[in-house]
Amino acid sequence: MSSKVPSELKYAKSHEWVRIDGDIATVGITDHAQHELTDVVFVELPAVGRKLAAGEACAVVESVKTASDIYSPAAGEVTAVNDKVSGSPNLVNDQPYGDGWFYKLRLSNPAEVQQLLTAADYSKSIGG
Repeated sequence: MSSKVPSELKYAKSHEWVRIDGDIATVGITDHAQHELTDVVFVELPAVGRKLAAGEACAVVESVKTASDIYSPAAGEVTAVNDKVSGSPNLVNDQPYGDGWFYKLRLSNPAEVQQLLTAADYSKSIGG
């Protein structure tokens, strides 16, 4: 089954997606990542106000199969977390690009996201 890779998003090699709105980045995990994890049963999100470096482990997703760290695709400060996924972790499987998002980040350096993968490059990296 081929994974959905929305063209308007940017992607990290570690399977996080980023939706940019000004200097705010919404972060979640890709359709490919949620397929690999299978049934997500728990999500631990970073604290609001936490400052993250690009590539820093900042959240955890647990599935029936494994636990995986989630890495920040860019540097910045966490401005919001999605409490819906804490209470309904299945949203990560059902709507990875919708209600299954993880957190919002005020970017320290908005230009940094230009180093992330495009949809086409991410698709290639996962064999799409």
